[in-house]
Amino acid sequence: MSAEKILGDWKNKRFKPVYWLEGEEDYYIDKVMHYAEHDILTESEASFNLSVFYGKDANWSDVVNACMRYPMFAEKQVVLLKEAQQMKDIDHLENYITNPLSSTIFVVSHKEKTVSKATKLGKLLKKNAELFLSEKIKDYKLVEWITDYVKSLEFSMSAKVVLLLADHLGSDLNRIVNEIEKITLNLGQRKTITEDDIEKFVGVSKEYNAFELQAAMSKKDLAKAIRIIQYFESNPKAAPIQLVLPALYVFFSKLYIIFGMADKSENAVKPLFYNNPYAAKEALATAKMYGYEGVERALLLLHEYNLKSVGVNASGISDGSLLKEMVVKMIG
Repeated sequence: MSAEKILGDWKNKRFKPVYWLEGEEDYYIDKVMHYAEHDILTESEASFNLSVFYGKDANWSDVVNACMRYPMFAEKQVVLLKEAQQMKDIDHLENYITNPLSSTIFVVSHKEKTVSKATKLGKLLKKNAELFLSEKIKDYKLVEWITDYVKSLEFSMSAKVVLLLADHLGSDLNRIVNEIEKITLNLGQRKTITEDDIEKFVGVSKEYNAFELQAAMSKKDLAKAIRIIQYFESNPKAAPIQLVLPALYVFFSKLYIIFGMADKSENAVKPLFYNNPYAAKEALATAKMYGYEGVERALLLLHEYNLKSVGVNASGISDGSLLKEMVVKMIG
């Protein structure tokens, strides 16, 4: 069952006794839990019929006792168990899950990992609960997800702006949502998010960022790459080396994959680059420019300078100097 299906059922007053939300992606779990806490019950109903527990501090018997109570002045009561992965003796919930109370809506968030389906608890959840697995979004779907989310807010942004956000924020959906909502709140009547907005409200320079450094290196534009790194030196928070190196490593790793593909057409390569045809076309051009040996050498250099960035064989050398040295070797 998806998060949208669960929320759709709840909006139509269709409830199951137990909902178990698990997985590595916090965004959808938080979204469902927020609705359960704030929207299933009215404000007056919640004062008597909402119980919230946290796994680290909760005793399993207190949670079960809360679930076994009957609602007051309402048809349903809601019991929430947050961060259940931190709860001791969580398997003691098995007896309640075996025979839950129909007037209780018990919602559990179990983040970071899943309960093994081979355990007794796992088998009970599969049989007696509505299970929702919240998986990390795949890289190739990230641009599409950002685009769709922005559209759902009735805003728009160019493909380059989407890529800039994806490159800077990664696949942390909660962070992406927070940054986009911060931007939209500051746009007034305007409905288009621009590079200037990203620079102003997210703090990513439209000219000097990890994405533009990657673009310069893709074209072997050493002068531009050095200018960008000099900007990083003057603005250490703009793009720390711990952010730049992994971003470049991901990019060159994808180029390396291309050389092993039987079909190297733009359409075949596109899924590696967020299904963006422009990014796929640029990647193919970069792969051709560097060649197999050049891409392999770039990956080895990225590994070497990642070690140097944490002090291995390079103590006392600034991050900017390391980046410049590495880029000269890669482009040269």
